Amino acid sequence: MSPARLLCGDCLDVLATLPEASVDVVVTSPPYNLGLGYATYRDSREEAEYLDWMVRVAAALRRVMRPDASFFLNISGSSARPWLPFELIVRLRPLFALQNHITWIKSIATPGDSVGHYKPVGGARFLNHAHEHIFHLTQDGNVKLDRLAIGVPFKDKSNIARRGHARDLRCRGNTWFIPYDTVQSRAEKFHHPGTFPVDLPRWCIRLHGRPGAVVLDPFMGTGTTLVAAALEGADGIGIELDPAYVAIAEARLAALPSSFAAERLE
Repeated sequence: MSPARLLCGDCLDVLATLPEASVDVVVTSPPYNLGLGYATYRDSREEAEYLDWMVRVAAALRRVMRPDASFFLNISGSSARPWLPFELIVRLRPLFALQNHITWIKSIATPGDSVGHYKPVGGARFLNHAHEHIFHLTQDGNVKLDRLAIGVPFKDKSNIARRGHARDLRCRGNTWFIPYDTVQSRAEKFHHPGTFPVDLPRWCIRLHGRPGAVVLDPFMGTGTTLVAAALEGADGIGIELDPAYVAIAEARLAALPSSFAAERLE
């Protein structure tokens, strides 16, 4: 398996110690400032304070990113704070170009059926939350991607030859359906209030398309991005404030069979 570095501490302090222009891909999901129950982090700052803090984190990330690096930022609002993701992304405009805006669909309803899991919302005013944002940020907006690395087959096979494609794959687009695995308790999510499925960072790493990439998650949590990096043959760097989560990430990485490194995504 590819090596991983797990660093315990405040992300701003740790990022300052990393070499400049040394990271290929950042995939992270910071605290959303929605009052979630983290063990050592206060997830209820004043909104202006939170936005200022996230701008400082983004500036620190830009310093360690290579000129052609990708920064995949997963974030969501809530019924009470629906503007927060968009206010943040506008604040980041002086630092980054918004190259792609991906919608992560966690649950979708079709006629007579539904697939995936969503966060139920009570009352009669708001709809259930079934998606989150993935903002793909780059330094100049001109980073070339390997779009077919997460491509999907054509429905109309005549399009393969008619449109001059070399193989039966087309760009997936900017809506990604990645459901959570079904769990019955918080223990199955490592007692962390904000995990994401491992396929999400795997798709981001593949889309960026650099073999042997250095992948950074400054809000590592229980290590999902580092697990994804290991499965993709990349070098992972994770920063996490809570030593209990660092220990979980270490255990998850240690438990990976080497045969998983060649596993293909469905």
